[in-house]
Amino acid sequence: MPKVAMFVFNGSPMCFVHVLLNALDMHGRGDDVQIVMEGEATQLVSELSKPDNWLNSLWQKARDENLVAGACKACSQKLGIREDIEAHGLAFLDDMSGHPGMAAFRDRGFDIITF
Repeated sequence: MPKVAMFVFNGSPMCFVHVLLNALDMHGRGDDVQIVMEGEATQLVSELSKPDNWLNSLWQKARDENLVAGACKACSQKLGIREDIEAHGLAFLDDMSGHPGMAAFRDRGFDIITF
């Protein structure tokens, strides 16, 4: 089974819709997919969680399928949204100086895609 880790740095909802669509499509085909929220993308969590957000249904489906690995601890703290990330139940990923390391995913056999 293919394994893909999508590291999302871009905080644009128009970029993130493609992350969600591809993650759900790959998962539906049997791939092991993980979404990692990094950089400015961590700021999307609060907006995506709002029921009236146009991406909420895709976000919730990805969450329900356990496709969201977590969010960067260092970026969440730097951007002042750490408590918000915690309130939405996302794990903090911080194995590389407070940031999620790609090497840990690569070591587990994941291909890395960045957005």
